[in-house]
Amino acid sequence: MTDTAVAAPTVREVVAALDARYPRSWAEQWDRVGPVLGDFDLPVETVLCVVDCVPETVEEAVAAGAGLIVAHHPLLLKGVSSVAPDTYKGRIVHRLIKADVALYVAHTNADVASPGVSDALAARLDLVMLRPLVPAAAGSPAEGEGRGAGRVGELAAPMRLADLATFAAGRLPATAAGVRAAGDPDRLIRTLAVCGGAGDSFLRDATAVGADAYLCADLRHHPASEHLAAGGPALLDVAHWASERPWLDEVAGWLRAQFGVTALVSDLDTDPWTVHAVSSNKENHL
Repeated sequence: MTDTAVAAPTVREVVAALDARYPRSWAEQWDRVGPVLGDFDLPVETVLCVVDCVPETVEEAVAAGAGLIVAHHPLLLKGVSSVAPDTYKGRIVHRLIKADVALYVAHTNADVASPGVSDALAARLDLVMLRPLVPAAAGSPAEGEGRGAGRVGELAAPMRLADLATFAAGRLPATAAGVRAAGDPDRLIRTLAVCGGAGDSFLRDATAVGADAYLCADLRHHPASEHLAAGGPALLDVAHWASERPWLDEVAGWLRAQFGVTALVSDLDTDPWTVHAVSSNKENHL
């Protein structure tokens, strides 16, 4: 009998493929992407895709026998002077190294990719005729081929803002924060702009492209209020983790097709907000 088994790729080979799909040059200058730690020569049979590399997702990877974690958010975004085991990030680094689990990050380079983070978010909402909310700048490394921040698309059928909020809540991963909407509940929404992750820096862009509504995470009180007062699109605010979790399915599917590895997706909700209470007090307070 001929052995037709295909050897598992090495960490180095998977990193090279991820770098080709999400070039590090596409990342913002302040970002920290690419391989973080791990032995490049070790084989990878199982990959765990996560939004956040935190102790809980690390233990998921160890329990699954993963040789690599592909994370969206950088573990070491800001400079550190120590990875001693008595520090939060140091404990994570030591646990990964001892368990022979490599770590790779695709962050803002995956945000602008096509397909990228916002494409996966748009797909969850059945948007069609997608185009970048903010196309990659002319002359930038990511220029062309539909790349850029956020996406704008058309809903399969127009719906009221209130109904769109309910629809989005049902399509996106459940979190305690849920989905909030700002604007006239009866406003009819046809064109929707979306952005995975924090998106209030693109409020003016959502207005400029003529979107009826804009969905993203981490909207703040004053920017949102001033945007609406200026006649901008209605707003939908979702949990940061929920807006980026859909991308994990897409990249896991790509890894399976590319290498034949077992690519798992973490459904562990790493959003920091864990309780949502609605007040029943109708009194006005001065």
